[in-house]
Amino acid sequence: MLTGERELRELIGGNAWLTRALTVVRDSGLPDAWIGAGALRDLVWGERYGDGFDPTAVRDVDVVFFDPARLSREDDQRATDRLVAAWSAAPWQARNQAAVHTWYASKFGGDPIAPYRSVAEAVATWPEYATAVAVRLAAGGELEVCAPYGLADLLGGVWRHNPARVDVARSRQRLARHRPAHRWPGVTVVEPG
Repeated sequence: MLTGERELRELIGGNAWLTRALTVVRDSGLPDAWIGAGALRDLVWGERYGDGFDPTAVRDVDVVFFDPARLSREDDQRATDRLVAAWSAAPWQARNQAAVHTWYASKFGGDPIAPYRSVAEAVATWPEYATAVAVRLAAGGELEVCAPYGLADLLGGVWRHNPARVDVARSRQRLARHRPAHRWPGVTVVEPG
């Protein structure tokens, strides 16, 4: 068990909205599907460093799955539509991590990237260490955690650039757009550089 995993489990287990989202994802039939990134950060930082978690403020619920047999953007939209049909209250955004290499460079610039071999490999490239975390419900209801860099930044309220895929300029753009110290006054921002 990761350091802090029990705390994360308690925060998620105590939130009916995120628990329902996790149940929808588990029951969706999407292969190797997880919820990660901003929705988890919003829950943890809202509860620990802000005014509480407000599901209506969640920009999107990032659902990542892994299906090397279906690599089109249309498949991502079909997956998103499946989640919306199951529960329309969440702002779903499903992305097949097996397909990211087919569109990443055209969307974000730079050189083409190699195909990911797993959800965990993809999560390890997400823009901040605090959001490089994903969770899912197993068939028996237990929470599984994917956190390649651990949970210290997420639980400790630290916004820190992950240089694995995102350059400093884009990291600064994300920092300006998300304004973490304003949204969650107790969060520490480590300036990218």
